[in-house]
Amino acid sequence: MPHVITRHALRLLAALVLALFAWPAHANDWADIQAKGVLPWGGDMEGGGPYIFPDEKDPEKLIGFEIELLRAMGKFLHVKDEFTQAQWDKLPDMLRSKKVPLIANGLEYTVDRLQVMDATVPYFVYGLKLLCPRKEGGCRVWDDLKKPRDGVKQKIGVLTGSAAETEVQRFCGTTCEVVTYDGNTDSMREVETGKLDATVQDTPIASFYGPRFPQLMPVGKPVGRGYYVMYVRQGQPELLRKVNEALIVLVRSGELERICRRYGIWDDQQSELFNIFEAAKFYGLQQAVDAVPESPPGNAAAGPAGEASATTAMAGDATATTVASAATEAGGSPSKPIVDVDKVEMGQRQRGWAVILKYAPILAQSALMTIVLSILSFPLAILLGLLVAVLRLYGPRWLSVILTGYVEFLRGTPVMLQLYFIFFLLPELGINVPAFWTGVIGLAINYSAYESEIYRAGLQSVPPGQMEAALSLGMTRLQAIRRIVVPQAVRMVIPPVVSDFIALFKDTSVCSVVTVVELTKRFTVLSMNTQATVELMAVTAVLYLLMSVPVSWWARRLEDKLGVGHSVGTHT
Repeated sequence: MPHVITRHALRLLAALVLALFAWPAHANDWADIQAKGVLPWGGDMEGGGPYIFPDEKDPEKLIGFEIELLRAMGKFLHVKDEFTQAQWDKLPDMLRSKKVPLIANGLEYTVDRLQVMDATVPYFVYGLKLLCPRKEGGCRVWDDLKKPRDGVKQKIGVLTGSAAETEVQRFCGTTCEVVTYDGNTDSMREVETGKLDATVQDTPIASFYGPRFPQLMPVGKPVGRGYYVMYVRQGQPELLRKVNEALIVLVRSGELERICRRYGIWDDQQSELFNIFEAAKFYGLQQAVDAVPESPPGNAAAGPAGEASATTAMAGDATATTVASAATEAGGSPSKPIVDVDKVEMGQRQRGWAVILKYAPILAQSALMTIVLSILSFPLAILLGLLVAVLRLYGPRWLSVILTGYVEFLRGTPVMLQLYFIFFLLPELGINVPAFWTGVIGLAINYSAYESEIYRAGLQSVPPGQMEAALSLGMTRLQAIRRIVVPQAVRMVIPPVVSDFIALFKDTSVCSVVTVVELTKRFTVLSMNTQATVELMAVTAVLYLLMSVPVSWWARRLEDKLGVGHSVGTHT
């Protein structure tokens, strides 16, 4: 009898595909932002202080000078800012795929970035600081980095994709080893433990976290001076103009200085920002300057002592009165030093049970995200995998060839790459899948390939006589598969299926690449911020065990009850 593929199976497969990808793309330009009253923006809290990091007093709350800056910008623009978590090196992809209209996270102004994004006027002037061990034998000048230690190149830690990485590569890339990290304090901790010989950090990071790392010392003067800017997607001149207006007003009013002083990062270099409009031209941000049109005629002389006129000239089409009052409401004046601020400082490192008791509830909440991702994605993987297995064995040859390619492709490529494709590349085809559902869909599709192999082996292990007996009793092939073959196969594949489910718990960690904050990502963020790596790692490991071990126990009891004593296959 020839292989038969029913219309029911095709319809089910089509329904699954439509269900997985039926999300329309959405615009996020200024008109859309204004209509919704929300300004989404992307950053990475794993980068830590002083940019974006969990408050030590309330770990569920995010603080940082960029958090406060965006909040002040939203107030000026009459919209509510909305933070979106993303990996630092993936922030440009967040713009390109229209996940957010704005990114801000200590992003340096570079010519290369201007090829794919539009930059705002600068809001911070930074330098690069060399940090070395205080102990005897540590580096004391930059040239020491070029000298091998005991015949081995020195290891220098930097943030991935940062100006520090570029500078160190330029300075000693051939005579030292450049080691990159996703978090700022990771390399500082590695210098303390002796795994690295030195680290190069932006001046705000070195100033903010200096007290946490007393065994490190700054060496020489800052080098590699540069500027932090925000970026918007190209082709959004109105949004760029509005963001520039807000930044200029916040600089000229002194509000930016007030925010920076709260985090102890304001220094003499920031005086450049008070001439931000002229400075923007000097920095080469001509597109940012062009996006802020000249003030309307008649406004040039407005305001006391010319203050409102200067602000208005930079703030574009806002009236002198509106901009001047906004600057006053923001607080202060650049001509008057701001010293009375409520400073945010890093406390002493916490150790032992104090860390566990404080952060275990936060990690437990993130474990719930891991559980939800697993519970939603794995049944989809089982359903899709079983369907693929049945169609490969009992469908037409041409379909079997296609599905074999589907399985081999998914098993031969990393799940992270598949998630990246769904989240960042599908929007270019008009399909914009939200982050959470990207995780669910990506894991389901990836694991469906492994499940299909498990179920294929299970189906093939059913004696052929079972199918022949069913057909001889008058059943159709579809009825025989559904009532006789599949139930027996499912019973035999319980052990490897349970193993896959446990593996899925751990693989949810890769969902952080698409901005989902699950257990592992929360651990890395808290570890970077507190430097209590051992304690937080122990809590995280216990939570994973609490999720997986009961499943293993339940599976063994089910195997004993059903009399299943062997394994068909497993996800390796």
